[in-house]
Amino acid sequence: MRNFDIVIIGSGPGGYVAAIRCAQLGFKTAIVEKYSHLGGTCLNVGCIPSKSLLDASELYDKALYQFKELGIEIADPKVDFNRMIQRKNEVVKQTCKGINFLMEKNKVTVFHGMGTFKSSTQLVVKDGEGDVKTLEAQYFIIATGSKPANLPFAPIDKERLISSTEALNLKEIPKHLLVIGGGVIGLELGSVYKRLGAEVTVIEFSDNLIPTMDGGISKELLKVLKKQGMKFSLSTQVTQVEREGDQVLVHAVENNGKKIIFEGDYCLIAVGRKSYTENLGLEQAGIELDDKGRIRVNEHLQTNVPNIYAIGDVIHGPMLAHKAEEEGVRVAEQLAGQKTHINYDLIPAVVYTWPEVAGVGKTEEQLIEEKHKYKTGQFPIRALGRARASGDTDGFVKILADEATDEILGIHIIGARAADLIADAVTLLEYRASAEDIARMSHAHPTYAEAIKEAALDATGKRAIHF
Repeated sequence: MRNFDIVIIGSGPGGYVAAIRCAQLGFKTAIVEKYSHLGGTCLNVGCIPSKSLLDASELYDKALYQFKELGIEIADPKVDFNRMIQRKNEVVKQTCKGINFLMEKNKVTVFHGMGTFKSSTQLVVKDGEGDVKTLEAQYFIIATGSKPANLPFAPIDKERLISSTEALNLKEIPKHLLVIGGGVIGLELGSVYKRLGAEVTVIEFSDNLIPTMDGGISKELLKVLKKQGMKFSLSTQVTQVEREGDQVLVHAVENNGKKIIFEGDYCLIAVGRKSYTENLGLEQAGIELDDKGRIRVNEHLQTNVPNIYAIGDVIHGPMLAHKAEEEGVRVAEQLAGQKTHINYDLIPAVVYTWPEVAGVGKTEEQLIEEKHKYKTGQFPIRALGRARASGDTDGFVKILADEATDEILGIHIIGARAADLIADAVTLLEYRASAEDIARMSHAHPTYAEAIKEAALDATGKRAIHF
């Protein structure tokens, strides 16, 4: 029997950040990870490896289509796909080693193996060699994350019918990649393979892309990705997926009732993710799930069992690494007696296509539904001197402000470096800035950030200077 103050189950961004903060606060802390490497989905088969491939493929695309315009003459660039995958793996390995270092530095005890509750105070950990350890703790934090969702009529075979995990480790560039799902994962990985030479067709059930984000941004992204050569079939319901050797057939019905068959050599099923709660022995601990299979928690992230907490993808809310991190810190600080707070309305969302997409706060559709009176300011990226100099002119910044008070309600960006710019937007909303506040702040020239100021000027009396 090993005794700890706090045991965390799962070592993704939520789990390992929670472990570090618990240790900083003086708790005797352990973390349990069923795989041989730390980092969870994000570091191993999610955020980090996908960004490695996104950046590499974007540079290749620029070499093909933009370098000559910029005055850079090179021989025809070629893709060494094996090396690209190898480098991605090296980035993952290095990042995971960093987590190992942080665990050692903070004196967090690491156990590798499947953790299963024996009771509300004991966890049994069984490793791959059959060795069993029992951990006893005053508190537990469940941070087991999520896994790709499946279609009941299209089981993933990990060869031609693939999830995002397999899409990050293909042995070849597809000739025609079919993507079921027009959300973040499908668009990002579709972008990777389109840039590398594949034909890519995205099949989406709803009538727009990234349906949880602002509609205007969604329409602009669709336009830009079409310009890049990606094909889309929106308002289309997939009814059957079958494999014939090295070919995949996707049967679907358009919203007008027309039946259509898509043919490709790979099919990426990107219809979302579902919480991972299997084999945890939740029933032994008495932990309740909600109707969507997620662990039920209260406003303090506490389960119905008072000494057990849950965070990240395994509970309600957006499945985002940074949301899980904030929740991990919150639980640790609560247990130390500190007063903590997370503003869930200001968790930013990002899509790492190029141009990037990012948003925080209310969307225009939400404000309309709430019958909230608002005003809009918008500024095109192409009007920026920096954008023209860099050759990245697609997109715009959109600001939504209260009609009466001028308080910023939402900021939505599609354009180069949107993923980094959105942090400033979060700060502005957190401190309840007005559009006039932003309009009167000095923004360095020439930068992409100037578009935020110009959009604020547009929202306050249509005063934009450069458009």
